[in-house]
Amino acid sequence: MPRYTYIAIAADGKKAKGTVSAESPYAARKQLRIRNIHPTSINELGAAEEGKSAIASVFTRTGKKQIIDFTRQMATLLNSGIKLTESLTVLTMQAPDTRFKNALTDIRDRVITGEALTDAMADYDDYFDIIYISMVRVGEVTGSLGTVFGTIGNFMGKRQKVESKVITAMVYPAILMTFAVIIVLILTTFVIPKIGAQLVAARQELPWITKQLMNASYIMTSWWVLLVIAAIIGMIWGLRRFFKTPRGALMRDRFLLWLPMFGPLIKQRVVSRFASTLSTLLGSGLSMAESFRVVGEVTGNTLMKRAIEQARERILAGADVATPLRDSGVIDPSIAHMVTVGEKSGELESMLKNISDSLEESTDIVIERLSAIIEPVIIVFIAVIVGIIALAILLPILRISDIAK
Repeated sequence: MPRYTYIAIAADGKKAKGTVSAESPYAARKQLRIRNIHPTSINELGAAEEGKSAIASVFTRTGKKQIIDFTRQMATLLNSGIKLTESLTVLTMQAPDTRFKNALTDIRDRVITGEALTDAMADYDDYFDIIYISMVRVGEVTGSLGTVFGTIGNFMGKRQKVESKVITAMVYPAILMTFAVIIVLILTTFVIPKIGAQLVAARQELPWITKQLMNASYIMTSWWVLLVIAAIIGMIWGLRRFFKTPRGALMRDRFLLWLPMFGPLIKQRVVSRFASTLSTLLGSGLSMAESFRVVGEVTGNTLMKRAIEQARERILAGADVATPLRDSGVIDPSIAHMVTVGEKSGELESMLKNISDSLEESTDIVIERLSAIIEPVIIVFIAVIVGIIALAILLPILRISDIAK
């Protein structure tokens, strides 16, 4: 649906501006007048303008943390007895990001006119995903918005904490690898050519390793490097396009789960996210079939998505859900058995929460072990590369020194 920016006069006589979603400019004006807002200017927000707005707000955007803070503050205000529209007004005034502030302004104005909060939020999927919207819808129907916002805030905070651990564990290896690449580039593009020119001028027979290093340096300092970079970019672009296809996504996910060291970690992350998300949705009051539909859309793994879709079909048919999960190859038989026990005992929500907590603890251990293994491996790799380059440089120099003696 097209989006429009507007400048208008509000009911209190003050100037107001923001964005609104509508089928046409006429529909946008009509929607604003219903809210008792009289537009003086309204323009469609094209892709270029949206891109400029996004770039302009990069330095004030706080990403997921911003949404988590908004959600938790909404829970606090609503649970304190403050009305929904007043809560939205307060949080709109203190929103640090211009785009997010405009979104909240639009949501608040639409809620004031009687539109459902869920419908207003659904137009801003950049901020509120399908899990968020589904849980808010349950809160609106049951009259427990404060509780639901609290649940969403805790869920998002917990998920961000897990993701932060993975990112933090990869920061140091990434710095080491960047440092290694910079060293190799400096040596091959500045040091090697100068030393190589002197060695060639001395007309001495060069060792094999020195010749290969000089060939690599020649490629790095000539137009051939452009062909190499273009080929790499082309391969990455082609793979990205291929991975967007159903077959490509399936091959990618199977390969990731097959990886010797990282496969088990990825599998634990996928299953942990499935268990925690499903537990949260069921706890918020969403039906079993609807919870599986939502989880299937956000699982991030093709194999898991297939299993979830099959499980949902079995739910609608009145059968068990554990069989397709077990056959997916992602969920271990022991975890599938726990799901079966939880389903039969009526304690599926708590069982899924226990599974998620257990897997998160196991994931932390795996991350720590991988960090302990990767760091020394990278250091040794850097030492070997630098040693090879140093050897290639020193060997001919030592030969020249011997001849001079």
